[in-house]
Amino acid sequence: MTKAPVVDPRRTLTLRDVSEASGVSEMTVSRVLRNRGDVSDSTREKVLHAARSLGYVPNKIAGALASQRVNLVAVIIPSMSNMVFPEVMMGISDTLEDTGLQPVVGITNYSPEREESVLYEMLSWRPSGVIIAGLEHSPAAHAMLESAGIPIVEIMDIDGTPVDSAVGISHRRAGRQMAEAIIAAGYRRIGFLGTKMPDDHRARKRLDGFREGLARAGLTLADEEYYRGGSALLKGREMTEAILKRTPDLDFLYYSNDMIGAGGLLYCLAQGIDVPGTLGLAGFNGVELLDGLPRKLATMDACRREIGIHAAEIIAGKRPTGVIGGEVIELFPKLQPGDTIRKV
Repeated sequence: MTKAPVVDPRRTLTLRDVSEASGVSEMTVSRVLRNRGDVSDSTREKVLHAARSLGYVPNKIAGALASQRVNLVAVIIPSMSNMVFPEVMMGISDTLEDTGLQPVVGITNYSPEREESVLYEMLSWRPSGVIIAGLEHSPAAHAMLESAGIPIVEIMDIDGTPVDSAVGISHRRAGRQMAEAIIAAGYRRIGFLGTKMPDDHRARKRLDGFREGLARAGLTLADEEYYRGGSALLKGREMTEAILKRTPDLDFLYYSNDMIGAGGLLYCLAQGIDVPGTLGLAGFNGVELLDGLPRKLATMDACRREIGIHAAEIIAGKRPTGVIGGEVIELFPKLQPGDTIRKV
C-alpha cells in the first residue's frame, strides 16, 4: 500500500490526501466516500483504510460553502443523565451567547465506538471548534481530532497530553486529597464503590489517586464493589447493601460519584447506621440537587461550570492570551466535608 503522505496537523485534510495515501484517483475516493456502488471491494477497503488512518472526515457542506466553517461548536460528552454535564453545558452556552457560535451536543454513553461515530458526524459539518470530554480516545477518533484543523478543547481532565487544549482538574490529585481527608478523620477500614469502570477514565484516575493516598499511610482498600449500569440512587443502595453484607466491619465508603453515594447514604440511614460515627461516606462531583438529603454527603466539587466557561472562551478566542488553542487550564476542586465525615 502507498505510504501515507506527511501532512500539517493543523491543516484540514482533503480528498487529495486520501487519494495519495490510498494510491487511487480523487474521483474514486469521492465515489467511495459517497457510498457509490461502482467501486471494487478491494479499492473501497483501500480508500476507507487510508481515510481512517489519516483521520479524514468528508465535508457535508457542498458547493461554495465547502471551504467555510459553520458557526457551530461540537460538544461531545458521555452523558446528560448524571447532573454533571448540564452545568458544563450552561457554562459553554452562556459564554458563547454573544459570539455568534452555537453549541450542538453529541452523547457517547461512555462508549469509545459511539464517541468515534458522533465525532465523525459532527466534523463532517465543519464546525468552528470541538469541545470533547476526556483525554482518552480511540486511534481513529484521535486521528480525526488531530487532523480537524480547528480548535479542540478536551475537558474535565488534565491528567494526560491533550491534542490541542485542555480544561479540567487532576482527578488523581482529587483522589489523593479525599484519601488524606478520610485518614485524617480516623477511618481505616475503607471500601470503594464505582460505576462505569473502567470506561469512565476520570473515575479510574480518582481511584488510582485514592489508592496512592491510602498507600502513603500504609493502607489498602478493604473491599470494592462495582456496577456497570447507570449512576442512580437505587444502584447506590444496592451496592452499599452488598458491600456491607460482605464486609460488615468497614468504617468508610468512598463512591465514584454523588448519585450512588446518595443512594448509599439513604440505605445507611434506613438501616439505623450511625453516619458518620460508625460509618463515614463520601462521593464526588458536588451535585447541588442532593442538598435536600437528610444529611449532606461529603463530596468534592468538580468545577463543572468553570470548565465549560474556560473551554468556550478558548474556542471563541476570549482568553487573555489572544491566541486560540494550545492552552492547558487546571482548576482545583475543594473538599466539602458535609455531614458524613467525622470532624477532625
